[in-house]
Amino acid sequence: MKIKYNLIKKSNNTNARYGSLETNYGTFETPMFMPVGTLANVKTLTPEELKDVNSAVILSNTYHLWLRPGEDIINSAGGLHKFMNYDGPILTDSGGFQVFSLTKNKKKDIVEEGVHFKSHIDGKPLFLTPELSIQIQNKLDSDIAMSFDECIPYPASYEYAKASTERTIRWAKRGKEVHNNKNQSLFGIVQGGEYTDLREYSAKKTVELDFDGYSIGGTSVGEDKPTMYKMIEDGIRYLPKDKPRYLMGVGDPIDIIEGVIRGIDMFDCVLPTRLARHGNAFTRNGKINLKNLKYKDDFTPIENNCDCYTCKNYTKSYIRHLITCDESLGGRLLSIHNIRFLTKLTENLREAIKNDNILEYKENFIREYKNSNNELI
Repeated sequence: MKIKYNLIKKSNNTNARYGSLETNYGTFETPMFMPVGTLANVKTLTPEELKDVNSAVILSNTYHLWLRPGEDIINSAGGLHKFMNYDGPILTDSGGFQVFSLTKNKKKDIVEEGVHFKSHIDGKPLFLTPELSIQIQNKLDSDIAMSFDECIPYPASYEYAKASTERTIRWAKRGKEVHNNKNQSLFGIVQGGEYTDLREYSAKKTVELDFDGYSIGGTSVGEDKPTMYKMIEDGIRYLPKDKPRYLMGVGDPIDIIEGVIRGIDMFDCVLPTRLARHGNAFTRNGKINLKNLKYKDDFTPIENNCDCYTCKNYTKSYIRHLITCDESLGGRLLSIHNIRFLTKLTENLREAIKNDNILEYKENFIREYKNSNNELI
Protein backbone atom coordinates (compact mmCIF):
# COMPACT_ATOMS: atom_id res chain seq x y z
CA MET A 1 0.00 0.00 0.00
CA LYS A 2 0.96 3.65 -0.40
CA ILE A 3 1.47 5.63 2.79
CA LYS A 4 -1.52 7.59 4.00
CA TYR A 5 -1.50 10.72 6.16
CA ASN A 6 -4.33 11.43 8.59
CA LEU A 7 -4.66 14.91 10.11
CA ILE A 8 -5.98 14.42 13.64
CA LYS A 9 -5.64 17.87 15.22
CA LYS A 10 -4.32 21.28 14.23
CA SER A 11 -2.91 23.71 16.77
CA ASN A 12 -5.29 26.56 17.63
CA ASN A 13 -2.69 29.32 17.42
CA THR A 14 0.01 27.98 15.08
CA ASN A 15 0.27 25.84 11.94
CA ALA A 16 1.48 22.84 13.96
CA ARG A 17 -0.40 19.61 13.31
CA TYR A 18 -0.73 16.27 15.00
CA GLY A 19 -1.43 13.34 12.73
CA SER A 20 -0.62 9.78 11.81
CA LEU A 21 1.17 8.05 8.97
CA GLU A 22 -0.24 4.71 7.83
CA THR A 23 2.42 2.44 6.30
CA ASN A 24 2.92 -1.20 5.38
CA TYR A 25 4.65 -1.62 8.75
CA GLY A 26 2.12 0.02 11.02
CA THR A 27 0.71 3.44 11.83
CA PHE A 28 2.97 6.07 13.40
CA GLU A 29 2.25 9.46 14.94
CA THR A 30 3.55 12.74 13.55
CA PRO A 31 5.45 15.02 13.96
CA MET A 32 8.30 12.52 13.89
CA PHE A 33 12.10 12.47 13.73
CA MET A 34 13.68 9.94 11.35
CA PRO A 35 17.24 8.66 11.97
CA VAL A 36 19.53 8.40 8.95
CA GLY A 37 20.95 5.03 7.92
CA THR A 38 22.92 6.07 4.84
CA LEU A 39 24.33 2.63 3.98
CA ALA A 40 21.32 0.59 5.18
CA ASN A 41 22.51 1.05 8.76
CA VAL A 42 22.04 3.82 11.33
CA LYS A 43 25.70 3.93 12.28
CA THR A 44 26.62 1.30 14.92
CA LEU A 45 23.00 0.61 15.92
CA THR A 46 20.86 -2.49 15.40
CA PRO A 47 17.21 -2.44 14.28
CA GLU A 48 16.24 -3.56 17.79
CA GLU A 49 18.01 -0.56 19.32
CA LEU A 50 16.22 1.76 16.89
CA LYS A 51 12.87 0.34 17.96
CA ASP A 52 13.84 0.83 21.62
CA VAL A 53 14.28 4.57 21.06
CA ASN A 54 10.87 4.73 19.33
CA SER A 55 12.14 5.22 15.80
CA ALA A 56 9.55 4.68 13.10
CA VAL A 57 10.67 5.69 9.61
CA ILE A 58 14.41 5.55 8.95
CA LEU A 59 16.37 6.77 5.91
CA SER A 60 18.80 5.18 3.51
CA ASN A 61 20.65 6.85 0.63
CA THR A 62 20.14 5.99 -3.02
CA TYR A 63 23.53 7.23 -4.19
CA HIS A 64 25.52 5.31 -1.60
CA LEU A 65 23.56 2.06 -2.02
CA TRP A 66 23.84 2.38 -5.82
CA LEU A 67 27.63 2.24 -5.42
CA ARG A 68 27.75 -0.31 -2.58
CA PRO A 69 26.45 -3.02 -2.65
CA GLY A 70 24.34 -2.07 -5.68
CA GLU A 71 20.59 -1.99 -6.09
CA ASP A 72 20.50 -5.42 -7.77
CA ILE A 73 22.07 -7.11 -4.74
CA ILE A 74 19.50 -5.50 -2.43
CA ASN A 75 16.69 -6.37 -4.82
CA SER A 76 17.85 -10.00 -4.88
CA ALA A 77 17.80 -10.02 -1.08
CA GLY A 78 14.12 -9.08 -1.17
CA GLY A 79 14.51 -5.30 -0.78
CA LEU A 80 15.95 -3.04 1.87
CA HIS A 81 13.75 -4.29 4.71
CA LYS A 82 14.94 -7.88 4.40
CA PHE A 83 18.49 -6.88 3.52
CA MET A 84 18.95 -4.88 6.73
CA ASN A 85 16.37 -6.76 8.84
CA TYR A 86 14.32 -3.67 9.64
CA ASP A 87 10.59 -4.27 9.94
CA GLY A 88 9.63 -0.61 9.97
CA PRO A 89 9.09 1.93 7.19
CA ILE A 90 12.10 3.14 5.19
CA LEU A 91 12.53 6.30 3.12
CA THR A 92 15.23 6.54 0.46
CA ASP A 93 16.67 9.91 -0.46
CA SER A 94 17.15 10.41 -4.20
CA GLY A 95 20.85 11.23 -4.38
CA GLY A 96 20.01 14.89 -4.95
CA PHE A 97 22.09 16.03 -2.00
CA GLN A 98 25.15 14.44 -3.64
CA VAL A 99 24.48 16.81 -6.55
CA PHE A 100 25.00 19.56 -4.00
CA SER A 101 28.01 18.06 -2.21
CA LEU A 102 30.00 16.21 -4.89
CA THR A 103 29.75 18.28 -8.07
CA LYS A 104 32.75 20.53 -8.58
CA ASN A 105 31.40 22.84 -11.27
CA LYS A 106 27.63 23.08 -10.94
CA LYS A 107 27.09 25.12 -14.10
CA LYS A 108 29.03 22.58 -16.15
CA ASP A 109 28.22 19.29 -14.42
CA ILE A 110 24.48 19.76 -13.87
CA VAL A 111 22.77 19.47 -17.25
CA GLU A 112 19.20 18.91 -18.38
CA GLU A 113 19.61 15.14 -18.64
CA GLY A 114 21.16 14.70 -15.19
CA VAL A 115 24.33 15.24 -13.18
CA HIS A 116 27.97 14.38 -13.85
CA PHE A 117 30.17 13.82 -10.82
CA LYS A 118 32.84 11.45 -9.50
CA SER A 119 32.51 8.61 -7.05
CA HIS A 120 33.68 9.55 -3.55
CA ILE A 121 35.12 6.01 -3.31
CA ASP A 122 37.40 5.65 -6.34
CA GLY A 123 36.92 8.79 -8.45
CA LYS A 124 35.05 6.92 -11.17
CA PRO A 125 32.92 9.21 -13.38
CA LEU A 126 29.20 8.86 -12.67
CA PHE A 127 26.06 10.17 -14.32
CA LEU A 128 22.81 10.18 -12.35
CA THR A 129 19.51 11.04 -14.01
CA PRO A 130 15.99 11.46 -12.59
CA GLU A 131 14.95 8.21 -14.26
CA LEU A 132 17.91 6.24 -12.91
CA SER A 133 17.40 7.58 -9.37
CA ILE A 134 13.77 6.41 -9.38
CA GLN A 135 14.63 3.06 -10.98
CA ILE A 136 17.23 2.41 -8.27
CA GLN A 137 14.71 3.31 -5.56
CA ASN A 138 12.11 1.03 -7.15
CA LYS A 139 14.55 -1.85 -6.77
CA LEU A 140 15.50 -0.88 -3.22
CA ASP A 141 11.76 -1.19 -2.47
CA SER A 142 11.66 1.49 0.21
CA ASP A 143 8.27 2.64 1.48
CA ILE A 144 8.92 6.22 0.38
CA ALA A 145 11.06 7.27 -2.58
CA MET A 146 12.17 10.83 -3.23
CA SER A 147 12.17 12.76 -6.49
CA PHE A 148 15.55 13.68 -7.93
CA ASP A 149 16.33 17.36 -7.42
CA GLU A 150 19.12 19.87 -7.09
CA CYS A 151 19.74 21.28 -3.62
CA ILE A 152 20.37 24.95 -4.46
CA PRO A 153 23.44 26.39 -2.67
CA TYR A 154 23.21 29.43 -0.42
CA PRO A 155 23.66 32.12 -1.43
CA ALA A 156 22.69 31.73 -5.08
CA SER A 157 21.76 34.36 -7.64
CA TYR A 158 18.10 34.69 -8.60
CA GLU A 159 18.90 33.60 -12.15
CA TYR A 160 20.67 30.45 -10.98
CA ALA A 161 17.94 29.58 -8.47
CA LYS A 162 15.19 30.11 -11.06
CA ALA A 163 16.84 27.89 -13.67
CA SER A 164 17.55 25.20 -11.08
CA THR A 165 14.02 25.30 -9.66
CA GLU A 166 12.45 24.96 -13.11
CA ARG A 167 14.77 22.05 -13.94
CA THR A 168 13.95 20.28 -10.66
CA ILE A 169 10.25 20.41 -11.61
CA ARG A 170 11.02 18.91 -15.02
CA TRP A 171 13.09 16.22 -13.30
CA ALA A 172 10.21 15.51 -10.90
CA LYS A 173 7.87 14.94 -13.85
CA ARG A 174 10.37 12.64 -15.59
CA GLY A 175 10.92 10.63 -12.42
CA LYS A 176 7.21 10.25 -11.76
CA GLU A 177 6.68 8.94 -15.29
CA VAL A 178 9.05 5.97 -14.73
CA HIS A 179 8.07 5.21 -11.12
CA ASN A 180 6.52 1.73 -11.23
CA ASN A 181 6.60 0.32 -7.69
CA LYS A 182 2.92 0.22 -6.76
CA ASN A 183 3.61 -0.29 -3.06
CA GLN A 184 6.06 2.62 -2.86
CA SER A 185 5.05 6.22 -2.26
CA LEU A 186 6.82 9.00 -4.15
CA PHE A 187 7.43 12.44 -2.64
CA GLY A 188 8.00 15.64 -4.58
CA ILE A 189 10.53 18.24 -3.39
CA VAL A 190 9.98 21.99 -3.18
CA GLN A 191 13.05 24.08 -3.98
CA GLY A 192 13.49 27.78 -4.82
CA GLY A 193 16.42 28.89 -2.70
CA GLU A 194 15.83 31.97 -0.56
CA TYR A 195 13.40 33.52 -3.05
CA THR A 196 9.74 33.76 -2.01
CA ASP A 197 8.29 33.75 -5.52
CA LEU A 198 10.40 30.75 -6.55
CA ARG A 199 9.31 28.79 -3.45
CA GLU A 200 5.69 29.54 -4.33
CA TYR A 201 6.22 28.58 -7.97
CA SER A 202 8.01 25.35 -7.03
CA ALA A 203 5.36 24.34 -4.49
CA LYS A 204 2.43 24.97 -6.83
CA LYS A 205 4.03 23.22 -9.81
CA THR A 206 5.13 20.24 -7.69
CA VAL A 207 1.64 19.87 -6.22
CA GLU A 208 0.21 19.87 -9.75
CA LEU A 209 2.16 16.65 -10.35
CA ASP A 210 0.19 15.01 -7.51
CA PHE A 211 2.76 13.26 -5.35
CA ASP A 212 2.03 11.10 -2.29
CA GLY A 213 3.80 13.59 -0.03
CA TYR A 214 5.90 16.74 -0.24
CA SER A 215 9.28 17.84 1.02
CA ILE A 216 10.84 21.21 1.66
CA GLY A 217 14.40 21.00 0.34
CA GLY A 218 17.37 23.32 0.12
CA THR A 219 17.39 24.53 3.73
CA SER A 220 20.12 24.24 6.35
CA VAL A 221 22.80 24.80 3.69
CA GLY A 222 24.52 27.79 5.29
CA GLU A 223 21.72 30.33 5.57
CA ASP A 224 20.89 32.11 8.85
CA LYS A 225 17.95 30.90 10.92
CA PRO A 226 15.44 33.64 9.94
CA THR A 227 16.13 32.88 6.27
CA MET A 228 15.72 29.17 6.87
CA TYR A 229 12.39 29.59 8.63
CA LYS A 230 11.18 31.93 5.87
CA MET A 231 12.12 29.30 3.25
CA ILE A 232 9.85 26.84 5.07
CA GLU A 233 6.99 29.32 5.29
CA ASP A 234 7.32 30.34 1.65
CA GLY A 235 6.86 26.78 0.43
CA ILE A 236 4.64 25.05 2.96
CA ARG A 237 1.64 27.38 2.66
CA TYR A 238 0.92 25.95 -0.81
CA LEU A 239 1.10 22.27 0.13
CA PRO A 240 -2.07 20.17 0.56
CA LYS A 241 -3.32 19.54 4.08
CA ASP A 242 -4.09 15.87 3.50
CA LYS A 243 -0.54 14.76 2.65
CA PRO A 244 2.65 14.57 4.76
CA ARG A 245 5.17 17.41 4.80
CA TYR A 246 8.84 16.58 5.25
CA LEU A 247 11.69 19.00 6.02
CA MET A 248 14.86 17.43 4.69
CA GLY A 249 18.16 17.34 6.58
CA VAL A 250 17.13 19.21 9.73
CA GLY A 251 17.88 17.81 13.19
CA ASP A 252 18.72 20.70 15.51
CA PRO A 253 16.18 20.59 18.38
CA ILE A 254 15.16 24.25 18.09
CA ASP A 255 14.87 23.96 14.30
CA ILE A 256 12.58 20.95 14.76
CA ILE A 257 10.34 22.95 17.09
CA GLU A 258 10.27 25.90 14.68
CA GLY A 259 9.51 23.54 11.79
CA VAL A 260 6.64 21.88 13.65
CA ILE A 261 5.11 25.25 14.47
CA ARG A 262 5.16 26.03 10.75
CA GLY A 263 3.39 22.79 9.84
CA ILE A 264 6.16 20.21 9.22
CA ASP A 265 5.37 16.54 9.98
CA MET A 266 8.66 14.73 9.32
CA PHE A 267 12.34 15.51 9.94
CA ASP A 268 15.62 13.69 9.31
CA CYS A 269 19.27 14.41 10.00
CA VAL A 270 22.64 12.71 10.56
CA LEU A 271 23.30 15.15 13.42
CA PRO A 272 22.54 12.88 16.43
CA THR A 273 24.90 10.11 15.34
CA ARG A 274 27.54 12.49 14.00
CA LEU A 275 27.63 14.38 17.30
CA ALA A 276 27.81 11.07 19.16
CA ARG A 277 30.89 9.92 17.25
CA HIS A 278 32.66 13.06 18.46
CA GLY A 279 31.66 12.58 22.09
CA ASN A 280 28.77 15.06 22.15
CA ALA A 281 25.30 14.64 23.64
CA PHE A 282 22.00 16.52 23.51
CA THR A 283 20.54 17.55 26.86
CA ARG A 284 17.69 19.81 27.88
CA ASN A 285 20.37 22.28 29.01
CA GLY A 286 22.19 22.34 25.71
CA LYS A 287 24.82 20.13 24.13
CA ILE A 288 27.62 18.72 26.24
CA ASN A 289 31.01 17.31 25.26
CA LEU A 290 31.81 14.17 27.25
CA LYS A 291 35.52 14.58 26.47
CA ASN A 292 35.69 17.46 28.93
CA LEU A 293 37.75 16.71 32.03
CA LYS A 294 34.94 17.67 34.40
CA TYR A 295 33.10 14.47 33.47
CA LYS A 296 36.00 12.19 34.44
CA ASP A 297 34.49 11.51 37.88
CA ASP A 298 30.86 12.35 37.10
CA PHE A 299 28.93 9.21 37.98
CA THR A 300 25.51 10.51 36.91
CA PRO A 301 23.69 9.72 33.67
CA ILE A 302 23.71 12.14 30.75
CA GLU A 303 20.20 13.19 31.85
CA ASN A 304 18.51 12.03 35.05
CA ASN A 305 15.03 12.02 33.54
CA CYS A 306 15.93 10.36 30.23
CA ASP A 307 14.38 6.94 29.60
CA CYS A 308 16.95 5.71 27.05
CA TYR A 309 19.06 2.58 27.58
CA THR A 310 22.23 4.64 27.92
CA CYS A 311 20.94 6.89 30.69
CA LYS A 312 19.38 3.98 32.55
CA ASN A 313 22.63 2.02 32.67
CA TYR A 314 25.75 4.18 32.20
CA THR A 315 27.40 7.26 33.66
CA LYS A 316 29.10 10.23 32.06
CA SER A 317 32.37 9.04 33.59
CA TYR A 318 32.17 5.65 31.89
CA ILE A 319 31.11 7.09 28.53
CA ARG A 320 33.93 9.63 28.74
CA HIS A 321 36.36 6.78 29.40
CA LEU A 322 35.12 4.96 26.28
CA ILE A 323 35.30 8.06 24.10
CA THR A 324 38.78 9.09 25.21
CA CYS A 325 40.01 5.51 24.69
CA ASP A 326 38.45 5.43 21.23
CA GLU A 327 36.18 2.54 22.14
CA SER A 328 33.29 2.26 19.68
CA LEU A 329 30.81 1.52 22.47
CA GLY A 330 31.07 5.16 23.54
CA GLY A 331 29.72 6.42 20.23
CA ARG A 332 27.03 3.73 20.24
CA LEU A 333 25.78 4.72 23.67
CA LEU A 334 25.73 8.41 22.75
CA SER A 335 23.92 7.64 19.48
CA ILE A 336 21.22 5.82 21.41
CA HIS A 337 20.79 8.79 23.73
CA ASN A 338 20.89 11.46 21.00
CA ILE A 339 18.32 9.74 18.79
CA ARG A 340 16.06 9.13 21.77
CA PHE A 341 16.41 12.82 22.71
CA LEU A 342 14.99 13.83 19.31
CA THR A 343 12.27 11.17 19.17
CA LYS A 344 11.25 12.19 22.69
CA LEU A 345 11.22 15.84 21.60
CA THR A 346 8.73 15.03 18.83
CA GLU A 347 6.63 13.02 21.29
CA ASN A 348 6.50 16.06 23.56
CA LEU A 349 5.59 18.29 20.62
CA ARG A 350 2.71 15.98 19.74
CA GLU A 351 1.39 16.29 23.29
CA ALA A 352 1.79 20.07 23.17
CA ILE A 353 -0.28 20.22 19.98
CA LYS A 354 -2.98 18.05 21.54
CA ASN A 355 -3.05 20.34 24.58
CA ASP A 356 -2.86 23.58 22.55
CA ASN A 357 0.22 24.80 24.41
CA ILE A 358 2.96 24.42 21.82
CA LEU A 359 4.11 28.06 22.08
CA GLU A 360 4.47 27.68 25.83
CA TYR A 361 6.40 24.45 25.27
CA LYS A 362 8.69 26.21 22.80
CA GLU A 363 9.34 29.07 25.21
CA ASN A 364 10.18 26.74 28.10
CA PHE A 365 12.37 24.48 25.96
CA ILE A 366 14.41 27.34 24.49
CA ARG A 367 14.85 28.96 27.90
CA GLU A 368 16.36 25.77 29.31
CA TYR A 369 18.30 24.84 26.18
CA LYS A 370 19.90 28.21 25.50
CA ASN A 371 20.48 29.44 29.05
CA SER A 372 23.46 27.12 29.39
CA ASN A 373 26.95 26.88 28.09
CA ASN A 374 26.89 24.59 25.06
CA GLU A 375 30.11 22.55 25.07
CA LEU A 376 29.88 21.30 21.49
CA ILE A 377 33.24 20.50 19.92
